[in-house]
Amino acid sequence: MDSLEERVSVFYYENSEESDQDSSDYEFDDDTGDSDAKRQRILYWESQQALLQEVLERSSLTGTKLRQEVCDITETVRSEQGDLCRCRNKANVDACNNCLRQEIVNSLCNKGFKASLCISKWSETKKIPRGTHEYIEVIGNSSSSSRKKQLLYVVELEFRDQFEIAKACNEYRNLVRMLPRTYVGKPDCLKAIVRVVCDAAKRSMKESRMHMGPWRKGSFMIMKWSASIEKLASIEAASSTSNRYEVQSSLSSLSSEVAHASSCRYFATSAVAVT
Repeated sequence: MDSLEERVSVFYYENSEESDQDSSDYEFDDDTGDSDAKRQRILYWESQQALLQEVLERSSLTGTKLRQEVCDITETVRSEQGDLCRCRNKANVDACNNCLRQEIVNSLCNKGFKASLCISKWSETKKIPRGTHEYIEVIGNSSSSSRKKQLLYVVELEFRDQFEIAKACNEYRNLVRMLPRTYVGKPDCLKAIVRVVCDAAKRSMKESRMHMGPWRKGSFMIMKWSASIEKLASIEAASSTSNRYEVQSSLSSLSSEVAHASSCRYFATSAVAVT
């Protein structure tokens, strides 16, 4: 079965030609009476909302226990943040968020979770500026499978805020309101969410005839959690290699057993023939 990110990519690929063809239709005034363009606009935003809803529902099916623990701890720590903050400059919101993340990591570790602060760093390219981003990463083992499998979760405390745009259209604002304030989920679901919302942000900026900064684009946004995405790819690659090794070992063992059985039948037949 294809991953959620692959399904979202297929959706955009299948609609890319139609989107390119209709991209100029959104440079119109509301009083032009272009009913076809307005219909296409309505269909676009309805499809974005439905797609995002599906992604969020799929994301909520995993990490339920972790999500509840993070929400409970976050609310407790937020209420005590004034006492827990160790920043020299308490007026610095970013600094206080650093203290908040660290305290949540400590609380998760005390409850038996393997949690840590994670920092993504990326270099400047022609398309995106360089930057860094700090968030929480939790690694655990799957309890639903007989074979232990490492599961990686991203915890972003200010998730909804990452997609806020001051002069966005109402449809985009409604889309952003669907996002959880704190994201707790797998990186593949995170990538799918970023893809959907950033495409909607691009459409909203185009409708408002505003320039979309590179820091708003999906290629930049996804870099914020790239450290976990790359780590997950390494874990899956290692797991795939291990599975192939186990299959090859099983096949080799089976081949040896078949060869041994054939050899036994051969000698048994020979013995009968000699007799």
